[in-house]
Amino acid sequence: MKHRIPSTWKTFYILWAGQALSLLGTSMTRFALMIWAFEKEQSVSALALLGFFSTFAFILASPLAGVLVDRWDRRKVMLLADALAGLMTAALFILNLRGELQVWHLYLATGLTGAFSAFQEPAFWATISLIVPEGQFARANGMVGLAKSAVTMLAPIFAGLLLQSAGLNWVMTADLLTMSLALGSLLLIRFPAPPASAEGQQARGSYLQEIRFGARYILQRRGLVEILAVFFFINLFSTLTYFGVHTPLILTRTGGDEVGLGIVRTVMGLGGILGGLLISIWGMPRRKTRVFLITTALSFLVCDFLTAASRSVPAWAIAGFLAELSIPFIVSPYYALWQEIVPPDVQGRVFATREMLQVSSQPVGYLFSGLLADRLFEPALQSSTLLNQWLNPLIGSGPGAGMTAMFLCTALLGCLTGLLGLASPAIRHLDEHPQRASIAGVSGAGV
Repeated sequence: MKHRIPSTWKTFYILWAGQALSLLGTSMTRFALMIWAFEKEQSVSALALLGFFSTFAFILASPLAGVLVDRWDRRKVMLLADALAGLMTAALFILNLRGELQVWHLYLATGLTGAFSAFQEPAFWATISLIVPEGQFARANGMVGLAKSAVTMLAPIFAGLLLQSAGLNWVMTADLLTMSLALGSLLLIRFPAPPASAEGQQARGSYLQEIRFGARYILQRRGLVEILAVFFFINLFSTLTYFGVHTPLILTRTGGDEVGLGIVRTVMGLGGILGGLLISIWGMPRRKTRVFLITTALSFLVCDFLTAASRSVPAWAIAGFLAELSIPFIVSPYYALWQEIVPPDVQGRVFATREMLQVSSQPVGYLFSGLLADRLFEPALQSSTLLNQWLNPLIGSGPGAGMTAMFLCTALLGCLTGLLGLASPAIRHLDEHPQRASIAGVSGAGV
């Protein structure tokens, strides 16, 4: 019988609440700084660079972060990462207080914060495996998704109110306060040490050997490779449309209706909260890969198609609500599978490699979303072509039609990704007992 570590939901609740508060403060500051940077530079590129530096630093730091997460006490890793991220906010606070804040300061601070996140993320996900009972990982992940959805909806509201009433420094003050509460919650709890495993013994060696272990562990298991590839494309297609052109699509087709956009975004946040609540209350069926892949296929096919076919704020709100409602049913089983399969004492290395690979599709998506919209789809849908005549009854014409057509493409490509995953025996095999899945899926590949 597989040995499991004694765990307690109380520890998870304290960790979850502290990290949710910290995320709220961080998101408020990020939103406020984006507004500040745009007003100062009057450039969309300035905002895009903030995301680029954060993601690029995250990818660079991930390999080393994974090794240290497994070598060090994970609670201390999270304490250090949160404290250093708070230090970046404090530095920006002081610069702004002195009237010396520049956009390049944001790029530097955002990049460093992204690097600290590379330590915090795998430490957090690996900790859930230690403090939550086996079989309840999806429920815990649903609560994490619930917190993220709530933050996505509330952070712009709180940040906007503070910006208008008190200014940027008060937003960063709120961030520092929530960070202090998160650090305090970490000081209140202790995490058990992960039990030793055969994989943990194999992973020991120099830093370079341990960095390579995370990639080798994944590549030797075909099921993990294929399910990671599915998530890579989920991130790519979501970035091309929802993250990249969803906001400009609505603003363009409504003539700059910011109130309408706010309504759509709020309703989307409510969908994510409801989805997280459902997962947290009901848990997850045993066959997690089926839930993950079927929801992926249906979410892209239905929600992206509805977004493309919509012509009004209520219709976009419904499509967005359904899209966000489905996300916990994609993310929670996906992460739960990894938590069940990967031995706890090597999860830092493996999860850091996983995060690095799946996040790497987002910079590509952000780059190509703008290029495809501006250089290909918008010009093509403004001219009298056979494609335009064929799509006109469905998506209409005029400005924004090209971005709408992009949603039709991701509806088909995302649905196909989910269906191809369902057809994979290696992915379906991950639903078997984790220990057997991690052994039977070995393909012999290596680094």
